[in-house]
Amino acid sequence: MSTHRNTGIIGMIKSISVAIVAMTCVGLVMAQSNYPSRPIKLIVPWAAGGGVDTFARIIAQPLSERLGQPCVIENKPGAGGNIGTAVAAKEKSDGYSLLMASLSPNAVNPHLYANLGFDPVNDFESIALVYTVPNFLVVPANSPFNSALDVINYAKANPGKLNYGSAGIGSSQHLATIMLQKSTGIDVIHVPYGGSGAAAAALVAGQIDFMADSPAASIPLIEAGKLKVLAVGSAERNPGKPEVPTFDELGISGVHTAVFYGIMAPANTPKEIVNRLNKEINEILQTEEMRKRLTKIGATPGTGSPEDFRKYVISEIERYGIIIKSAGVKIE
Repeated sequence: MSTHRNTGIIGMIKSISVAIVAMTCVGLVMAQSNYPSRPIKLIVPWAAGGGVDTFARIIAQPLSERLGQPCVIENKPGAGGNIGTAVAAKEKSDGYSLLMASLSPNAVNPHLYANLGFDPVNDFESIALVYTVPNFLVVPANSPFNSALDVINYAKANPGKLNYGSAGIGSSQHLATIMLQKSTGIDVIHVPYGGSGAAAAALVAGQIDFMADSPAASIPLIEAGKLKVLAVGSAERNPGKPEVPTFDELGISGVHTAVFYGIMAPANTPKEIVNRLNKEINEILQTEEMRKRLTKIGATPGTGSPEDFRKYVISEIERYGIIIKSAGVKIE
């Protein structure tokens, strides 16, 4: 009798458990099908007004319109992007907390910092590569150099005489110039600043001789007659300044310096949400309005699946690891 009673009780418990699991699954499916039902937070691990923040806001506005919910920027700067990225990694995996990923924290910093506070690949779901932006080689408007070869030839004839600026050790400007040094054998002096804005100001003032900087920052200064652009570090000419030759065209190989910007989410964010966001972002990037806007600032829209973006990030981690190790770059 007691055996039958125990069997019945166990059966009831199993039935209830199955029902709970089923209800939970239904609830999750309904929640995902109704996504988004409230504002989405886009964490930017850099200060407001900077390059990553600017690119985050460019995609956040049309994404808000397409999703029918605000996409709110939340700036969490510090430690070369590590602080905000670590915060994003620990957010709930529900699609309401996203990360504006970029080259430094997600591909370069793993080789520079002993303790990031996050895994740049396994702690995130890659959603979409949004833009890539190469660096321009720029000099002051009154510089005697009128081509990239002028800079290189002078530097070869005068080792240690030229200096260049960057946003800091391990920044895209720094690593782009390391690529140039490795390709040409020139000996130039690195002058790190506290940000790309400070470095650009020093360049305009003639305190440094040249710099590798993004088109978004450089184009306004070029058009204002404060800088000259001599070359671009990409495989193809930049749409923002199509008259500017690539390093490859000048016979200088290996100087490909595209900085990527993309959207990620905490690991285990539901695949349905990841795919929905990928679809919306890719469609936004294909609009004529967005393409014109990006061309003005020298950015190339990204395309592809979440897996494409994941593979791209992994390849950039590997590529910059080789560059940083061979150059002996370290954060003191």
